[in-house]
Amino acid sequence: MAKAKKAKNVDDYRSLDAQGLESRIGDEQLRLKKLQFSHAVNPIENPLTIRQLRRTIARLKTEQRKRALGF
Repeated sequence: MAKAKKAKNVDDYRSLDAQGLESRIGDEQLRLKKLQFSHAVNPIENPLTIRQLRRTIARLKTEQRKRALGF
């Protein structure tokens, strides 16, 4: 079930245009910084959300790099 969800997200990333991808990366990075700060001040309920967010950013950046290389 997790693989189906991940594949769906990857398809969503591929459907974004270059500007949408750039803004999504910026939004997610800002969200990650806020989450990390709030976790440092007061531990959040589910710290695995930080890992999931980092992986989402990595998937977005991978898609951006693929486009830059022409794949």
